[in-house]
Amino acid sequence: MQYNLFTKAVPLIKWDSLLYSFCLFCLLGCSEKQGIPSSRYSTFPQTIELKAEVIQLDTALFRYPFRIAVRDSIAVVMDLHNADHFLHVFSYPQWAHITSFGKRGEAPGELLSAETFHFHALDSIWVLDANKMEINRWKISPDHRSSRCIEVISLDKKLVRILDFFPMDSCIWAPDYLGEFRCHQIDLAGKRVNSVGNIPSQKEYKEVARPALAQAWRSFMDYHPSTGRLVLATQLGEVIEIYDLKNNTHTAVYGPAGEPVFEMYQGGCIPTGIMGFSDIQVTEKYIYTVFHGQTFKEIAISYQKGKNPEDGGRFIYVFDLDGKPVCRYALDRAIYGIYVNEETGTITATDVNNDDSIVQFKIESIHQPGRL
Repeated sequence: MQYNLFTKAVPLIKWDSLLYSFCLFCLLGCSEKQGIPSSRYSTFPQTIELKAEVIQLDTALFRYPFRIAVRDSIAVVMDLHNADHFLHVFSYPQWAHITSFGKRGEAPGELLSAETFHFHALDSIWVLDANKMEINRWKISPDHRSSRCIEVISLDKKLVRILDFFPMDSCIWAPDYLGEFRCHQIDLAGKRVNSVGNIPSQKEYKEVARPALAQAWRSFMDYHPSTGRLVLATQLGEVIEIYDLKNNTHTAVYGPAGEPVFEMYQGGCIPTGIMGFSDIQVTEKYIYTVFHGQTFKEIAISYQKGKNPEDGGRFIYVFDLDGKPVCRYALDRAIYGIYVNEETGTITATDVNNDDSIVQFKIESIHQPGRL
């Protein structure tokens, strides 16, 4: 029987996951004592314009398609504000509707909210319900056009309200929203077994409560097992954090907008800078992020003029695995979530502003050697 280093009795830990956990513990421990190495970028080597191709669906389902992912022959879209089901399954690449799951409700097997989801293992989709503080594991049967909740993980109440996560073979990683640490390691029973790191702010916030600072630094997370990169992108401001678990390094990468800017009001933070990133995907070669860039002043002016501001980002920023800028895609429409397939040279994305809400961008040959 193998055991996790951070607890006395968590069996069946795979050695690769154990090594990654130990490395993350070491590198984040060093970060707290010595400061986190950082780098900055001011621009990208090139900007490439992309035009969206609308994907025609056989049914109208979405109110606010927030996340999208594809594995093998199925695609899953998460609808943040849908009245009936949060998640919808389609055949891929045909995009024929197969089934919907994650019914809105309080009963067992139903969801009060859905923050994000991940494909995991051979037949599982893991869905985070922050309001119930649960992660539900679902099995999809395309042949039977059905879905079934096969496991519910109740999260440790000490974690407060988890808004993002990433499952590994033996544990789950999630950001800390109390501001005391940067990430939590959670076992597969939902219990916190370790908390590590700190918010990589370069400013001193002596009079700001840690939960308010964590609120301002809310980030989206992705991980790629073969590269060992666990990467976070801030919802506000313009900061990417890269944890290289194979080489035991942690780096914060700052863009021109810098870290999140906010003011305190009644114990909470009011953003006064920019909308930053809304999605992130790490592949074997690159880090892809959806970037917005609108200032909250611009958004407020739009509302004052009686207009609904465009929701989403018109840029996809691409970095290498060390955080160096590679290229910037300028899009002809705003998008929110992405799924990148480097083998087919496509990026599939969600658009919350239009009825045609699933689109695709062609990127083939862009990343060939000598092109960047």
